[in-house]
Amino acid sequence: MFANLLRGLFALLIAAPAWAGPPIQHWETGNGARVLFVEARDLPMLDVRVSFDAGSARDGEIHGLASLTADLLDQGIVLEGGEKDAQAVAEAFENIGARFGASVTQDAVTLSLRSLIDPARLDPALATFTAVMAQPRLAEDDFTRERERVLLGLKAGEQQPGEVARRAFYKALYGAHPYAFPPEGEADNVKAMTAGQVRDFHKRHYVAAGMVIVLAGDLGREQAERLAERLASALPRGEALPALPPVPELREGKTLRIPFPSTQATIMAGQPGMARIDPDYFPLYVGNHVLGGSGFSSRLMEEIREKRGLAYSVYSQLMPMAVPGPFLMGMQTRLDQAAQSERLLRENLERFVKDGPTEAELDHAKKNIVGGFPLRLDSNKDIADWLSVMGVYRLPLDFLDRYPEQVKATSVASIRDAWQRRIHPDRLVMVIVGGKE
Repeated sequence: MFANLLRGLFALLIAAPAWAGPPIQHWETGNGARVLFVEARDLPMLDVRVSFDAGSARDGEIHGLASLTADLLDQGIVLEGGEKDAQAVAEAFENIGARFGASVTQDAVTLSLRSLIDPARLDPALATFTAVMAQPRLAEDDFTRERERVLLGLKAGEQQPGEVARRAFYKALYGAHPYAFPPEGEADNVKAMTAGQVRDFHKRHYVAAGMVIVLAGDLGREQAERLAERLASALPRGEALPALPPVPELREGKTLRIPFPSTQATIMAGQPGMARIDPDYFPLYVGNHVLGGSGFSSRLMEEIREKRGLAYSVYSQLMPMAVPGPFLMGMQTRLDQAAQSERLLRENLERFVKDGPTEAELDHAKKNIVGGFPLRLDSNKDIADWLSVMGVYRLPLDFLDRYPEQVKATSVASIRDAWQRRIHPDRLVMVIVGGKE
């Protein structure tokens, strides 16, 4: 009976004419920052995301600059009454139960704050958050300490085959494009970096013209407008940055074999995939769910793990960015099985591009994606994360409303068409790390 009820609920969800996401309000502050706001009264909480066009693709020739700048933000702040060091900043958040975070991708840096809405907690949380964002100390001793920590992390990465493969894959895939370099940078660049370069980067990129403010929580429009103005007015207006250069298509495939003292081979294969705003987004995305993006129900897992036992895990990913991010397949296997695994990755991709999914595979993927979608928006934090993506990539405000419909609208024919036009198995970058030279 319970199983029948679940099947009925899935059928209703798939058949439903529309799914309504949270109502999103949108405006600009006086100095040009864009704001996305969702009023959520269920809990007395507020989630804030502030993003800047300050990701690692803006590093220029100083790879790792954006990441190190973000790392330094909460290591000391300058206030009217004096300075606070890293411990004092951490205690300022902890003493009122607020949480601060910072993350860097190729396309953006995003600062996050979660706080209770009670003014006795929210006001000091916002004051510290604003100072971290707009008035970081960026002192020489803080810079030296953080740079050494980054260098230790980079050194440790050299001992991890997965990290070695990732770095080699991105360089082979993107060549001279800014996406070729990981956000954390490279040791030589980080060693040569100066605190002055960090200060210059912050001054140039942490400006309202490249700023997206996301608010999700227990407050009304008027209060949200005041809060957004408070955040944006702490920074100069600045200037918007030019668009990133396009990603060139691969003209031919290439294989890199990198020696590494390991008992397993780490394999990564792929090519440029899709951008966040892409006419083929949904047929590529739903198709990838069938190929290798759905865990144990994916075709790659069935063919490589279940039937042949060649790997514990095998996957495919599409990583949309401002300009096409990578389409990536990956796995680890025994060294003596590497050649067979490499061949199977290619063969399964070739077969999928040629034929697309079966109707049964597509139906299962749609139910999986649509059925799980509401769970990806079941908290203020989840909503804030989605709004941040929408703001950074300028997705339409009805993106969440239309998401299930767009998934359900895909067909075997539309998936096959998109994959045949966009994914080329004969032009794969293949990186294999492990074994002797």
